[in-house]
Amino acid sequence: MENINKFQSFIILFMVAIGILIGQIEFIQTYSEYLITPSLMIMLFLVFIQIPLKDIGSSFKNLKFTLISVIINFICTPIIVFILGKLFLNNNPDLLIGFIMLMVTPCTDWYLIFTGIAKGNVALGSSILPLNLILQLLLLPLYIFIIGGSSVDIDVMSLTQGVIYSLMIPLLCSVLARKFIINKIGNSTFEDKLVPKACDYQGYFLSLAIISMFASQGKVLLQNIQVLLILLVPISLFFIINFIVGRLAGKLINLNYEDSVALNLTTLARNSPIALAIAVATFPNNPLISLALIIGPLIELPILFLVSKILLVIKSKQQACQYN
Repeated sequence: MENINKFQSFIILFMVAIGILIGQIEFIQTYSEYLITPSLMIMLFLVFIQIPLKDIGSSFKNLKFTLISVIINFICTPIIVFILGKLFLNNNPDLLIGFIMLMVTPCTDWYLIFTGIAKGNVALGSSILPLNLILQLLLLPLYIFIIGGSSVDIDVMSLTQGVIYSLMIPLLCSVLARKFIINKIGNSTFEDKLVPKACDYQGYFLSLAIISMFASQGKVLLQNIQVLLILLVPISLFFIINFIVGRLAGKLINLNYEDSVALNLTTLARNSPIALAIAVATFPNNPLISLALIIGPLIELPILFLVSKILLVIKSKQQACQYN
């Protein structure tokens, strides 16, 4: 996890450029699409194997934090996404679906990095991670149907197959592999040696998936370069609104600075890899949906870094007030 840093958005942009460049070669353009789904499945396996799902009950040790986090992530956020989507993307159905899939899935990895940058409670933020993962896997298909079901032709069987192939199989394999490996080498060795490697390699396979996607669909991006500008406003507004909601919620339940930072980041950061895996499997003939999910982090990650710096300024002001 430590290797994910503030330059991640530039790395993603670089992978996009490589994909578009090598996609000009006809052979690569034709066959690169066959690497996308396997790369994403391996990446998600590596993400999931780091998450101790058996510890899902630990989040309930801080019940008020867990409750308000779940309310914001899985009730307030979909409402905000619905309003922003209808206001800004109602005439772009594929981008609307991509926007929905990106924004209703809470992050399961890099939000902890930004929590650490902002001097927040990383352990508390980690405790909510397994619960966030399970809830988003269960609720994402429901959100797609409720918020965007009338925007594109969504086949129930295709969506179900997409979830099973892209998420459930890597999740099941990761649970079994984690249990087997820990039984063989012990939990401490697993956490100290294998988890950091899994974190590194998940980045490599995400990069491979992005390169493959843009090698096969680079022409779609070049023909729709305005997508970045179209998504900029609703995505930016989402983070502004959710940041304010998170700050107000933290004050409402009297969280200290460290815990309120954990709440802010777990309700701000989004999970584009999981949403991307489902999009590729479910909407293979709608490349703009996947394109929206790749462009999203290019906007999100700089915003999260800026938010972490704003939170540090807030902390400095709070400390100054205490000394005066």
